[in-house]
Amino acid sequence: MATVAFHTLGCKVNFYDTEAIWQLFKNEGYEQVDFEQTADVYVINTCTVTNTGDKKSRQMIRRAIRRNPEAIVAVTGCYAQTSPAEIMAIPGVDMVIGTQDRDKIIPIVKQFEQDRQPINAVRNIMKTRQFEELDVPDFADRTRAFLKIQEGCNNFCTFCIIPWSRGLMRSREPQSVIAQAEQLVAAGYQEIVLTGIHTGGYGEDIEDYSLAKLLWDLDKVEGLKRIRISSIEASQITDEVIEVLKSSDKMCRHLHIPLQAGDDRVLARMRRKYTTAEFASKIERLHEIMPDVAITTDVIVGFPGETEEMFRNGVEFMERMKFSEMHVFPYSKRTGTPAARMEDQVDEEIKNTRVHELIDLSEKMQLAYAQQFIGQVLEVIPERAYKGAPDSGLYMGYSDNYVQLVFQGSEDMIGQVCRVKVTEAGVNESKGQLVRVIETASVVNL
Repeated sequence: MATVAFHTLGCKVNFYDTEAIWQLFKNEGYEQVDFEQTADVYVINTCTVTNTGDKKSRQMIRRAIRRNPEAIVAVTGCYAQTSPAEIMAIPGVDMVIGTQDRDKIIPIVKQFEQDRQPINAVRNIMKTRQFEELDVPDFADRTRAFLKIQEGCNNFCTFCIIPWSRGLMRSREPQSVIAQAEQLVAAGYQEIVLTGIHTGGYGEDIEDYSLAKLLWDLDKVEGLKRIRISSIEASQITDEVIEVLKSSDKMCRHLHIPLQAGDDRVLARMRRKYTTAEFASKIERLHEIMPDVAITTDVIVGFPGETEEMFRNGVEFMERMKFSEMHVFPYSKRTGTPAARMEDQVDEEIKNTRVHELIDLSEKMQLAYAQQFIGQVLEVIPERAYKGAPDSGLYMGYSDNYVQLVFQGSEDMIGQVCRVKVTEAGVNESKGQLVRVIETASVVNL
């Protein structure tokens, strides 16, 4: 039996894409083995969001070639899309497929087996207007299903290479999204996370349709308990989206809204599409319609030209926004982007100090957010046994507003909706006490 091994670098979308590629191999009768083992085919799904992403991708490609020089080595993903020649130049790479045509990976492998000639299957992504349908019918952790609804981005922020590696914005057909959601619910999932490269841009390329309309259509899916949006830009939170968030009881009280910088001058240089005032008014609106909403964000520290004063402005703004968590990144030069060519790069030491200050602020905010819920009962879908003490009968899962709760439970609760009382708040995880399991109509696993 032929074997295949995968290694995925980068973001959640890449992990989704790898799962989808695995389905194709599985249907072909392949068995999956660990990447550290000897396999007949190695698939490396690469990342190019930073220069380090490129470097790590090259390391993993070489590792596969060393592990089994006889194996077929296939490289896909973002770095493959932007630098196919660089990858083809690594001795031992047999095929390069970018961020499209991955549905053709099996025929490409077969062609290689026949001709034994390296294949470069990368095409110009900028010409692609079609969403590539790659389904993932089930996920290993069995409680949250990811559903990819769009691909690409039209924003061209000055720090970002992604439009060049993923192409321009394209949405998945609404009927196809709904059908996939119904299939996931039939397979036993109660929570669906909508994901993509620029998820909130969904529908911008479809006439008379929008993200809000998709959310309403998903709201009607029988048996679906929770809908979570993986990430959305402040400018994409339209009045219609706000209406759904307010009226649908399936929408999670958690939104990830990337801020990137809390100073208007920095935002303008980043080519972000909003000012801090516009961002703040959206956040205020969300707090009005969804009391206790968790708002998480991304922040880039030390963007070229960021002065101490701009950074201070940002800190003050973030404190005012009361985020429930911030993902903090030091700015890193991405070759090929306008920001990497900007003159006034910020000193690494300064960047480091600022990053630490913001991480401390984020932890303080996380704790303050969780503390509001002490004594309250939240709905949690347990995901797995608690990693910190696997044999203690403790289980962990997220509430709809993204508080990670650890509580005493049992294996049969995994994937079920449980009511859990928060007893102690923590930074990354809080402690709770099971009140009861909500019995759902049993779902047949297809």
